[in-house]
Amino acid sequence: MSATTTRAATTTEKAGWWTRALAILIDLLGILILSSIASSIIWGDATAGSPLNLLICAAYCTYLWSASGKGQTLGSRSLNIRVVKTDGTYLDPVGAFLRFIGLVFSMLIFFVGVLWAAFDAQGQGWHDKLAGTRVVKA
Repeated sequence: MSATTTRAATTTEKAGWWTRALAILIDLLGILILSSIASSIIWGDATAGSPLNLLICAAYCTYLWSASGKGQTLGSRSLNIRVVKTDGTYLDPVGAFLRFIGLVFSMLIFFVGVLWAAFDAQGQGWHDKLAGTRVVKA
């Protein structure tokens, strides 16, 4: 059995929307600090690295949402939640990157795709539906 097919979910209880939102805020704060430091080192200006910010965020989310990161970013780990596929297994890197792209679009459209998870019966945002994922309590 490979790492991507290993059962990940210890519970099927979905995470609440506010918990998910707080996890995203924690992650964004950490990524902002990291990318500001990297931009200062590379360009000498902490505000100059917009493409670098997106690249760091994509790498961070893709790695940690996949089986390599056990479906937990630092924010979700601190709040005891994780991202899994709808069958309860870990995502592979492609699925995690697809979820990241979906999250970017969900946020760009006035956060409607993110807010969707608060009202969806399965607790899925647009990015979750696109990647076939759920956020559950760890």
